[in-house]
Amino acid sequence: MSESAVSTVKVRQGKSVGSDVAAEDFVRAFNEVRAELVSTLFFVLGNQEDAHDVAQDAFLKCWRTKSTFGEIRNLRAWIFRVGLNAAKDLQRNAWRRKAKPLGQADAPEPAGGIEPLDALADKETVERLRKALLELRPEEKAVFLLRQNGDLTYEEIADLRRLPVGTVKTQMRAALQKLRHILKVETVPR
Repeated sequence: MSESAVSTVKVRQGKSVGSDVAAEDFVRAFNEVRAELVSTLFFVLGNQEDAHDVAQDAFLKCWRTKSTFGEIRNLRAWIFRVGLNAAKDLQRNAWRRKAKPLGQADAPEPAGGIEPLDALADKETVERLRKALLELRPEEKAVFLLRQNGDLTYEEIADLRRLPVGTVKTQMRAALQKLRHILKVETVPR
């Protein structure tokens, strides 16, 4: 999703001042979490273009329900919930099942201004992490990504996933243990 895709949304004239402010706050909040959302969606979907498409779809779904903005307790968690649900919808589409798997996906390019050697090291690290994430159960991967990429608290993740906080913490602990083991094994010289 391009920078201008979200920022060019205009708040329609004729609405109450309260709804204009809520809509402007939403656009600002979405722009603030967009990069993290796309990154999370990339790890869920395994494809950068799909991640951008789903993030755009999530924005549109959220925008269509802007009348409920006042009822939302945690806008960030709600945006991630809509994004992850949109990703699940995309994965369910039969014709999308032929997309290349996560292990073959191109990693997102490092941000500009990074030295070539550092960029290569970053790309290798992302690739190792992506391969390690493939080993996690879907619920462990979701909790890990929401916590690390989404920067959500365990309580927010529990609310988002409609699970007890203890279950979320257990899933995160299991994910971290598996990732540590997998990444440790990969770094051992053979």
